[in-house]
Amino acid sequence: MGLKQPDRRAFLKRGAALAGGLSLGAVEPAIGQTPASGQSVEGQDYSSEELIAYGQRSRFVTSKRIPHGGRPSPDEFDLVFHVAAPLQDSVGVITPSALHYVGTTRGSFVPDIDPKEHRLMIHGMVDRDLIFTMEELKRLPSVTRLHFIECAGNRSNRRHTTVQETHGMTSCAEWTGVLLSTLLEEVGVQDGGTWIVAEGVEEVKGASSLPMAKAMDDILVAYAMNGEPIRPQQGFPLRLVVPGFEGILSVKWLRRIKVVDRFYMTYNDYGHLRRDPDDAALSYQIGPKSVITFPSGGQQLPGTGFYEVSGLAWSGGGAVSRVEVSTDGGESWMDAEIRGTPHRMAHTRFSFNWTWDGTEAELQSRCTDELGQVQPSRAQVAEFWGRPGVRGQDNSIQPWRIASDGSVHNAIS
Repeated sequence: MGLKQPDRRAFLKRGAALAGGLSLGAVEPAIGQTPASGQSVEGQDYSSEELIAYGQRSRFVTSKRIPHGGRPSPDEFDLVFHVAAPLQDSVGVITPSALHYVGTTRGSFVPDIDPKEHRLMIHGMVDRDLIFTMEELKRLPSVTRLHFIECAGNRSNRRHTTVQETHGMTSCAEWTGVLLSTLLEEVGVQDGGTWIVAEGVEEVKGASSLPMAKAMDDILVAYAMNGEPIRPQQGFPLRLVVPGFEGILSVKWLRRIKVVDRFYMTYNDYGHLRRDPDDAALSYQIGPKSVITFPSGGQQLPGTGFYEVSGLAWSGGGAVSRVEVSTDGGESWMDAEIRGTPHRMAHTRFSFNWTWDGTEAELQSRCTDELGQVQPSRAQVAEFWGRPGVRGQDNSIQPWRIASDGSVHNAIS
């Protein structure tokens, strides 16, 4: 079960031998160079007007979102509830727009908004009320930033079998828009304006209360996602992105921001936060979190040997500074490799080289962020709350059990 680095020199030697053989034209075609059974040498027809205009993924790529939380989507009223992203198929850190998770607590239909008619009003305790058109917003200085969004209901339990079920209510995207601080400076926040209330366009009105300190820091009024306009399920044409905070606060279909002098218990907040306004802001932030996406529940290792363990880490407290992996159920820990440069409040890809010897193993990962916060075990969380299970937001360690036959299972007892 221990860590064993593959023999890189032998690997390169085999590669050089293959290259030499190919140069002589004396070897059999490499795997994948001859048509497999059922494979068409003519290929698929992607020449239609529609596919030229927007494109389509290969028919062999089947990653898809699934309903989450025990409620079908669409339900009997044709409304969408929670829909989880397929983290088990993810590579890198960016979630494609079409696979980004969808979260809603209000069950309303997705609004069909003409961006030419859409307006954003900022009012309340300001020097002057302003109403912005989409064109006016896009004329202002913009920023592009990588951030995750995560639903507070993104939690594991023993009944979940796959990482899509345990952690699929988080996604990471590249967001483009105007910093909310730019707009607030334009309207002029008055003394005593210590909170904002943001509201969307939904049929069932919801709103979110946010502290002014966060609003003036890094909240983004976003109109683009992954290089294109935000998709309707994600709030087209305008949404808030509140980095590192509970996902429900990133209000979609944004139409109004009011500057106020106190915390308001809104529809969005009820049931998600403690009622004490003094610690309401502290309840928002997502703690350091990570999960192994391969191998993970429902997957199958074909046999013993080398595997690259891979997963995602993130934190609402800033950038990921360290990820550790255990192959013995948390008895010992070894540093994983962080792939690329960690961004603040964004998914970070990590990997770990592991040689499996065929005996039962338990894989875990834990994240440490730039604040020094360390992802807790489920036992530590239970001790903190003084009861079994997890209350509030769940950032506890997710264990995966590798059976001797190579099957992978949720190891939460």
